[in-house]
Amino acid sequence: MKKRFLCLTLGLILSFSQVATVSASSRKEQLQQEKEAAQSQLAQQESKINSLEEQKTAITAEISQLDSNLVDVLVEIDILEGELATKETQIEQTKEDLAAAEVVRDEQYADMKKRIQYLYEKGGDNAWAQMLLQAEDLTSMLNQAEYVQQLYDSDRTSLENFKATVQQVSDLGDQLESEKSELVEMQNEYEAQQASLETQLTEKKATSSDYDNQIATAESQAAAYADLIRQQQAEIQQIEEEEKRAAEEAARKAAEEAARKAAEEQAAREAAAAESERQSAASSSNGSSTSNKTNSNSSSNGNVSSGSTSSGSTSTGSSNSGSTSSGSTSSSSNVTYNPTGQSVINYACQFVGNPYVWGGTSLTGGADCSGFIMSVYSKFGVSLPHSSSAMRGCGTGVSYSQAMPGDIICYSGHVALYMGGGQIVHASNAKDGIKISGNAAYRPILAVRRVL
Repeated sequence: MKKRFLCLTLGLILSFSQVATVSASSRKEQLQQEKEAAQSQLAQQESKINSLEEQKTAITAEISQLDSNLVDVLVEIDILEGELATKETQIEQTKEDLAAAEVVRDEQYADMKKRIQYLYEKGGDNAWAQMLLQAEDLTSMLNQAEYVQQLYDSDRTSLENFKATVQQVSDLGDQLESEKSELVEMQNEYEAQQASLETQLTEKKATSSDYDNQIATAESQAAAYADLIRQQQAEIQQIEEEEKRAAEEAARKAAEEAARKAAEEQAAREAAAAESERQSAASSSNGSSTSNKTNSNSSSNGNVSSGSTSSGSTSTGSSNSGSTSSGSTSSSSNVTYNPTGQSVINYACQFVGNPYVWGGTSLTGGADCSGFIMSVYSKFGVSLPHSSSAMRGCGTGVSYSQAMPGDIICYSGHVALYMGGGQIVHASNAKDGIKISGNAAYRPILAVRRVL
């Protein structure tokens, strides 16, 4: 009865363990699917962030160019204002010169008119003739005639000169007014450009601010997905640890059950042997028959022992097989080798110590994390995107425990090349450049991609 109760209890325990294992396995599979979905969403957010950053960079460059153009326009407007001020001064001076010239002209004209009036008042139309006839001699007459001619020529020349001067001053005034009009027109044009540039700057800055808001929102969502992935990964690890403990417990109980069965069989053999001896001592006349019966029982017990041993061996083998399967995850990377992947690592390590340059792809002049891996793999004829988030979708996904040299280790916003033995080579940051790190799991690993 006790034996039957123990078997029933053990069966219930094993059945419960199987149900718990199935439930944990189902939850683990669900978590893996949810994690993959979260990683996909995280990759989309990071791709969106990269796109927004590129657009923001482009509009920042446009803003910088507009600022430069606006400065140029403001400088031109300032220069024009100075030229206009000078032109106004020149115009005012010309107006004053014109007024003065006109006054002198009018005065000269008035003097000439007075002389003519005087001559006519003295002699009328014959005034000039009288001046000549009143001369005492020919010489005096000629002198008088020459004087009259000089006076006439002087008046005429003065009038012509003042007329020309007045015309020149007037023309200069017209020219200055025309130049002023051109300057004013240019000033108006530059002021229109200034207004246009300021409007564009306002719009671009508003757009840039909107990109900042979008990037902040996307980064917040990405951080939420990354946190969710960490939680899911932690739960998956917990389930795996529970599965491992459950497997070890099942193996231990199986071993205990096998040992118990072996002990019971041993006790049964000993009891059979004691019964045989007792029967032999009680009935010496039947010793031969009893001896044969004892031999027969011994043979039968020997077969049972052999069967029990086989069963125990099978159980133990099964337990060992389960243990081996459980442990293979941690050692598989030590027994697998990819010669081409090792060639990739050997080539990549040549550039350790070279600089990190954001957005760069030069293995010698500077590269960022994805640019470094992209350029390394291009040496081997493999084309990869220049994006850490996009690389998470390249090649074939494997677990970190199965990682081989040359595989791409993907983190949030970063990628590295796995070297084996837990080491990675990667373009780290502006301070360290391209370097080798001894702990590939220094950050949560989102994916491991094999592209060879």
